[in-house]
Amino acid sequence: MPDSTDARATLRELLLKKSVMRGDFTLASGAKSDLYVDCRLTTLDAQGAALIGKVMLDVLKEAKAATGAQPVGIGGLTMGADPVALAIAMASHNADPAHPIHAFSVRKEAKKHGRQKLVEGNFKAGDSVVVVDDVITTGGSTIKAIESIEAEGGKIAFILVLLDREEGGRANIEKLGHKVFPAFTRTTLLA
Repeated sequence: MPDSTDARATLRELLLKKSVMRGDFTLASGAKSDLYVDCRLTTLDAQGAALIGKVMLDVLKEAKAATGAQPVGIGGLTMGADPVALAIAMASHNADPAHPIHAFSVRKEAKKHGRQKLVEGNFKAGDSVVVVDDVITTGGSTIKAIESIEAEGGKIAFILVLLDREEGGRANIEKLGHKVFPAFTRTTLLA
């Protein structure tokens, strides 16, 4: 695995090659854009997942140092957050098997059967957790994850995002009192 600087540069190139598209697109928010970033093409790629784990684990460590938080779990709204959370969890285990951060997933709605859970995986009420997302545009899916986690008794340490499109989402999330730490912004990705 390349060092942190090389991993970030390699991940940036992979995102540009596989995930960034130009044209006329309608985003999940309903807004129109000339740029679409389908992070799943990178987050579900074997090399991409390994790079995301390394790069985002570094961002996680920076966020922990900046906030003093000691989260025990990481997850977000399915499906965009799922591979990112798992990549970070795996990288954390590889880096420090005695102190990994475990992954969970937030459903868009609670299951109608079984335990009828909204938050699945390694999560319980009272946990300090990181909310993660692949892309933030308006912040809507991240905010939905925050609300769901808090409704289930979780405490939000901070937010990690692979790409902040710099279209107001970060400000929307930070207005709720949660600090956002991006690996890339639209500016740094496209520079």
